Amino acid sequence: MQASEFHTIFDSPGPVILPVIHVLDESLTAANIDHVVDAGLNGCFLINHDFGIGPFLPIIEAIRTRYPDFWIGLNFLAVTGLEAFPILAELGARGTPIDAYWADDARIDERTESQEEADEIAAIRRDCGWNGLYFGGTAFKKQRPVDPQDHARAAAIAGNYMDVVTTSGIATGKSADIGKLDQFRRSLPDRPIALASGITPENARTYAMVDCFMVATGINIEGDFYRIDPARLARLVDICHEMGATS
Repeated sequence: MQASEFHTIFDSPGPVILPVIHVLDESLTAANIDHVVDAGLNGCFLINHDFGIGPFLPIIEAIRTRYPDFWIGLNFLAVTGLEAFPILAELGARGTPIDAYWADDARIDERTESQEEADEIAAIRRDCGWNGLYFGGTAFKKQRPVDPQDHARAAAIAGNYMDVVTTSGIATGKSADIGKLDQFRRSLPDRPIALASGITPENARTYAMVDCFMVATGINIEGDFYRIDPARLARLVDICHEMGATS
């Protein structure tokens, strides 16, 4: 996928904002999605920090029924595409299409030419028939550390395996190193890059080199892991519109 195509999907010349909603139940998830829609956005990610995939699935199905045309991506916490893609294909077959999957770890190994695990994930994706977008965590928080000298190589390899190469700071809510993102951008000049930690309305302009902000802490009510603050989200939206107008 080209970066221009990614921006067209969301009609966003500036960074695409995809709020990350930490799911507890259907009603709170729906309330958060309503805030996203009210902010003029048309997509989000849902993530299951507090329970396994089994209890998550009925909530996903209920949310899709309530929002049939809304762009929904999923993250099954600490689950690679190897397990996730067949589940997404089954959801689609049951009438619950999912638009994207974000894996914390895309199993890219910049230390070797062989990419056996990433190749296996790619084969599963192809064979199961799920056709959503793949956001793959690369040099990502809480995964195997990547030597900063190898960030460019990791990004270049990742570009062969996923639609949106996705990276982060060192932890949830921690800003990413600008030098790291510059290396990703040099390796992938025309491909979409997503940043999945540390974005706030106050620092968003610093990260103009990326195509997508996957944001939770920076738009949530302070001290609340589960509820979006509409005012902070609106401010981030305004900033990204301004960034798009001047790009």
